[in-house]
Amino acid sequence: MSSNVPAAAGDTSVTRGTQYTCPMHPEILRDAPGDCPKCGMALEPVGADAPADDSELQIMSRRFWVSVPLTLAVFVLAMGEWIPGLDWRGWTGEHVFGWTQALLSAPVILWCGTPFFVRGWQSVRNRSPNMWTLIALGTGAAFVFSLVGLSVPEILPPAFKGPHGELPLYFEVAAVIISLVLLGQVIELRARGKTSQALRALLDLSPPTARRVDAEGNEAQVDLDQIHVGDRLRVRPGEKVPVDGEVLEGRSSIDESMISGEPMPQQKTPGDAVTGGTVNQTGSFIMTADKVGADTLLSRIVDMVANAQRSRAPIQKLVDVVAAWFVPAVVAVAVASFVIWATIGPEPALVHALVASITVLIIACPCALGLATPMSVMVGVGRGAQEGILIRNAEALETMEKVSILLCDKTGTLTAGRPELQRVEIVEPNFQEDDVLALVAGLEAASEHPLAESIVRGTAERDVRPLEATAFESVTGKGVAGTVAGYHVRVGNARLLEDAGISTEVLRERAVTLQKQGATVMLVALDDIAVGLIAVADPIKPSTPEAVSQLHEAGIRLIMLTGDNEVTARAVAEQLGIDEVHADALPEDKHNLVENLHREGHIVAMAGDGVNDAPALARADVGIAMGTGTDVAMESAGITLVKGDLRGIAKAQALSVRTMRNIRQNLFFAFVYNGLGVPIAAGILYPWFGLLLSPILAAAAMSLSSVSVIGNALRLRSARL
Repeated sequence: MSSNVPAAAGDTSVTRGTQYTCPMHPEILRDAPGDCPKCGMALEPVGADAPADDSELQIMSRRFWVSVPLTLAVFVLAMGEWIPGLDWRGWTGEHVFGWTQALLSAPVILWCGTPFFVRGWQSVRNRSPNMWTLIALGTGAAFVFSLVGLSVPEILPPAFKGPHGELPLYFEVAAVIISLVLLGQVIELRARGKTSQALRALLDLSPPTARRVDAEGNEAQVDLDQIHVGDRLRVRPGEKVPVDGEVLEGRSSIDESMISGEPMPQQKTPGDAVTGGTVNQTGSFIMTADKVGADTLLSRIVDMVANAQRSRAPIQKLVDVVAAWFVPAVVAVAVASFVIWATIGPEPALVHALVASITVLIIACPCALGLATPMSVMVGVGRGAQEGILIRNAEALETMEKVSILLCDKTGTLTAGRPELQRVEIVEPNFQEDDVLALVAGLEAASEHPLAESIVRGTAERDVRPLEATAFESVTGKGVAGTVAGYHVRVGNARLLEDAGISTEVLRERAVTLQKQGATVMLVALDDIAVGLIAVADPIKPSTPEAVSQLHEAGIRLIMLTGDNEVTARAVAEQLGIDEVHADALPEDKHNLVENLHREGHIVAMAGDGVNDAPALARADVGIAMGTGTDVAMESAGITLVKGDLRGIAKAQALSVRTMRNIRQNLFFAFVYNGLGVPIAAGILYPWFGLLLSPILAAAAMSLSSVSVIGNALRLRSARL
């Protein structure tokens, strides 16, 4: 049963099973294939994982290739009098000449053109006049007039006949128009199919099967749709990781370039996350399935892109308003043309009137107008996906070019989001750096603090073995203390040492210097003597300085908005050239800043990766989530950067500029084409130049306008970002 409740534009995830929508009216959503109730076009399956369906392309192609030889034959027959040596009318006689054209053109009109007449009738029945209304009226009038004139010429007034009493026939006009429109449909369907193929290629990155391991250790090859959360899976060298999950046993290196863009394989050990579709290179390992089916990162990426391609840009509202008035206006112009030509036109007046009205209907078909925005959006969203820029909806794509201020979270957005051990400095000559680090790491190994983890990890990277600690004590807000290898070790801030009566004067100046550079500094004391300090910092991503420069060149003001402390935030901002800093910000503070900037008239984008960024991401004109961040952030954002690379924002802005420029070019083509074409078709040039446009030329121009719009939109596929 079809659903009569239209879905919100771009939101096709609210219903179950395969859904079908109209390529020109994405608000139409149905549970089964069929025709659009507004325009009559065949509905297309929603989502890249929907069954591949190129049936409409096959149908249109078949009808087109049937129409071509018949149309050429009737065209050559009708145009014979203009070709020296081909007098078909004189050779066969008027009667045979006319019926031969009728028999050749009838299959083109009555079978090849059937979809257009069905769509035209549905547009009238549903009170949604569109391009199919005009095509059906124009070709239908030409064919019916010719057929009536051939069958019962006596019922037509003399004004319809030529100076020698001959009756003009327009079978070739109707046939050529149908063939040209079919050609335009084939080109459009192929162009739209290419974007779907790109998404299906992404889905094909996942293997069709997986190797499941049961409780007894037995392995069995099963289809991917039979994998459930919690299943244990074995991945052998050279195989693709089947679903998202976590390594349980074994070690390996995995090529994650399809997700991260990094060419170097990533080492994986027990506890590390792995992503479905990535390629296992060296070792064999067992993993547990955490996300399967539509929940995997790859599936979510594809769905996000597919939904965005179906969404409508705000500029489309202008097109819809114009189109709603355009078709009735064209019909009125066609009627007026007929009346004026029939009343004051030269003989045969009614023939000229009929030609002018048919030509107006054909040349004004708003095919190009209807394609101008959706084609550019579809190609632009696909181009973004190639660069790791996932655009949730067309509104985000359109708004991005207008952004004047970009708010950036620090941790995970500007920086790597993973603190690293930066420096170990010793002031007591009796102690060596590695010895102190072994003592500190032994103590920190018992702590759950994130900075403690970075010290332990950094110690291992330096090939230093931590010593075992006893009598561990955590002092809230100050640090940790305990006994390691016979030493009483204290690691923390100055207050921890000063409370124990230990002077920190020798370390204070150096600690302040490192803090101004963005590091978190911990002082180290052994047996009541301050011996040195350890600096831990969240490093700036290597790509961030270049990204900041590119955004400044684009005229965007950057504001750092972080929950980190003022000193560290300003240190990072100074290194990068950030324009403004708001530190110690809570989630509500970030949301309120967006509100304030809106009141000042700014178009605001917000980039973040954490749960605390979600309110600001949702409130900003464009929310931009790092693909390396949390699910909540990605769900709240209009754009997701798969690689977590801030340069993606500069690329997204460049893509928005190019896409909107492309849309405006398409609309310009469409409006100028109709603005010039309709008056010429109505015969405005006749009094001066004796020129009355042929319906065939009008059909060719109409199809050419659609092809020009499609070709212009496809240029985005190779746009440099």
